[in-house]
Amino acid sequence: MTTRTLLPPDAIEEAATLLSAGQMVALPTETVYGLAAHALDPTAVTRIFEAKHRPLFDPLIVHLPGLDWLDRLTTSAGDPLVQALVQRFWPGPLTLVLPRRPIVPDLVTSGLPTVAVRMSAHPVFRAILTRFGGPVAAPSANRFGRISPTTAAHVLEELGGRIPLIVDGGPCGLGIESTVVAVDSGSLHLLRAGPIIPDDLSPFAPLRSPFSSCGPRVAAENPSSPAAPGQLPSHYAPATPLHLLDSQSEADTFHPSAHAALLAWCRSTRPSQFEAMEVLTPSNDPREAAVQLFAAMRRLDSLNLDLIVAEPPPSSGLGLAILDRLRKAAAPRN
Repeated sequence: MTTRTLLPPDAIEEAATLLSAGQMVALPTETVYGLAAHALDPTAVTRIFEAKHRPLFDPLIVHLPGLDWLDRLTTSAGDPLVQALVQRFWPGPLTLVLPRRPIVPDLVTSGLPTVAVRMSAHPVFRAILTRFGGPVAAPSANRFGRISPTTAAHVLEELGGRIPLIVDGGPCGLGIESTVVAVDSGSLHLLRAGPIIPDDLSPFAPLRSPFSSCGPRVAAENPSSPAAPGQLPSHYAPATPLHLLDSQSEADTFHPSAHAALLAWCRSTRPSQFEAMEVLTPSNDPREAAVQLFAAMRRLDSLNLDLIVAEPPPSSGLGLAILDRLRKAAAPRN
């Protein structure tokens, strides 16, 4: 299969035509690039799992072209808490896990009674969904478990020859995947950390969160049946083994015993100990670090060294979401 890369506005009609024909299209969102297919067409959704080599037990996020689809796909559209969250955070990087209606294929939800839904704020993504006229399932546009793509070039590197079209909407503005929250009986359960941080959510309802000052350890209670994307213990991983330092004090004393690269937070006083280095945020800004995270990991991974050593980010705010990605990237591989 030949993979084409097109720019908007020419790409919008082409992408909508392919989606209508049951094909896959890689699309830009404000978080990372997604691999989209018609969410209500099980055959089209199957192509996503095949292209990514994604296990069928890992559910997908459904992206909505308009608010009217919330009631068509879930039974919670009239819930006051859901309405409050939608009015505050949509379109944007918040995914809600809600009871689903029978119209949603089991393949999309991995057989769960809930479906993960969101509305992207990216203008190109929204234009394509408006033209297509339906919801799409759209996990990140990369091979399963690998580093998420934040540019069209990353998608081509991951899925070139496996998908027909990549819509190049430029670099993603946020750089990490959406926050995922389950709404249940007037309370919230944080399932995946992301750009919408706990402090943003807690004013709306009691928030159950697995995060603490020692950092996030969000994983599925049953790894073979995650409730939302991004809950598997190992994820977002480079091919090069990654070691996450426990603290800045360890970072100041760690000496690699192999050919290693350093993924530094905002500075490093010892670059001579490493063969390469990427600094996530010279200005110590977690938002800048989030945007740079996956691209920096890819650059270090491409060097084919023995090890990537990552310094820990601050364990608060957006730093928790970054730490979640680094912990999963450093987790033992199957």
